[in-house]
Amino acid sequence: MNEPITVLVVDDTPENLDLMKAILSPHYKVKVAINGEAALKLAAASPPDIILLDVMMPGIDGYEVCRRLKADPAKATLPVVLVTALSETSDEGRGFAAGAVDYISKPVSGPVVLARVQTHLALSRLRQAVDRAIGMIDGGDSAAAGRLLKDISQ
Repeated sequence: MNEPITVLVVDDTPENLDLMKAILSPHYKVKVAINGEAALKLAAASPPDIILLDVMMPGIDGYEVCRRLKADPAKATLPVVLVTALSETSDEGRGFAAGAVDYISKPVSGPVVLARVQTHLALSRLRQAVDRAIGMIDGGDSAAAGRLLKDISQ
């Protein structure tokens, strides 16, 4: 049986956490953290499949949380989507420089959140499959790698 897909939502505002849980919980297992420290602890204890991360939080902000996750080899490929009221191009650029894969502006739209999560989960699965195929090739099993790559390209 497959493990449920887990989304970690990080925001210091309870109403925002409630909204994101309402949007995501019909489709995914949702974990929440109210600050950057809690997010890093949760990600270390049980890595989620994707993180939706507020930028403006007390203590460690979302940019720094993202940088720390990306600096950890075990979590470097974990997709992090920034969710924030900051809307300047420079804010987005700072997020991408920190390692985020996407940026959602607040107030959020349920369909947009779901579409972005689905897209980044699909990209993450493809990257993992390609990594497995490379491992197979490195291990001398190019036929199995070819089958895997053919399966994921369909």
